Amino acid sequence: MDNVVIALNERKDAKLPKPDWIRVKAPNSKGFLETRDLMREQKLNTVCEEAACPNIGECWSQGHATVMILGSVCTRACAFCNIETGRPDLLDPHEPANLAKAVGELGLKHVVITSVDRDDLPDGGAQHFAECILRLRHTAPDTTIEILTPDFQKKEGAIEIVVAAKPDVFNHNIETVPRLYRAIRPGARYFHSLQLLQRVKELNPSIFTKSGIMVGLGETKEEVLQVMDDMRAADIDFMTIGQYLQPTPRHANVERYVTPDEFRYYERMAKAKGFLMVSASPLTRSSYHAGDDFAIMRANREKLLAERG
Repeated sequence: MDNVVIALNERKDAKLPKPDWIRVKAPNSKGFLETRDLMREQKLNTVCEEAACPNIGECWSQGHATVMILGSVCTRACAFCNIETGRPDLLDPHEPANLAKAVGELGLKHVVITSVDRDDLPDGGAQHFAECILRLRHTAPDTTIEILTPDFQKKEGAIEIVVAAKPDVFNHNIETVPRLYRAIRPGARYFHSLQLLQRVKELNPSIFTKSGIMVGLGETKEEVLQVMDDMRAADIDFMTIGQYLQPTPRHANVERYVTPDEFRYYERMAKAKGFLMVSASPLTRSSYHAGDDFAIMRANREKLLAERG
């Protein structure tokens, strides 16, 4: 395992050139500016900005943003993530209402809510997630809700609180293969994350579960395929696979840029393993095209149930 840490730190000054398929246009459209201004007006954080998502120009130009609740400072320090680490903000009691107002003004049919890790809170922020979901159900009953949560590690009862609020999709990202956890996601545990999503299904089988990984960190194809098998064993419905991009020189290096052909291979394999929905491409992110993907996933489940009689 120590060799993993060494390998990730050996090339601090090395930088692989980005291939053409990973390049995106700078965000400057009218729709982008309008979405940005609305987020500022409602005092909402977004993972689009905080995590330097490459798709921000495309998504915001269409009025789609992934809102990040529970503040903008994380209690974890993962090697891939650009969100600030430190002493977290106090919870904003107006955040659920501000979120609901923004969703209404954007006219969203599907909303994605994520958060920083809040290991400092007794429930990890679970009740705040639930309050945001319930407020949205009240003010925007036709909007489907997808959440992307922390792992709630050592927070007894947290998963139950969130599931009771009945999101349509419960997403929690595994992020990488088990071998790389110590270097890439040191505060988390691979099997705990799998068990979290399995527990969601046990509590409410009607909730879709979703998880994703990044590639290009030094994993092998065999390891990615094993993660797929582990996810299916945990009854996860939807898998995303995207290219890791290094946010700053102090973060983990990009070990390689995975080709579009390899992403297509992963997509074929994941579908063959039984996922209801798979999104695999260089620019795939957890909430990229989430609304369209949710509609496909729901239709695929209805078709599967009909086939089973």
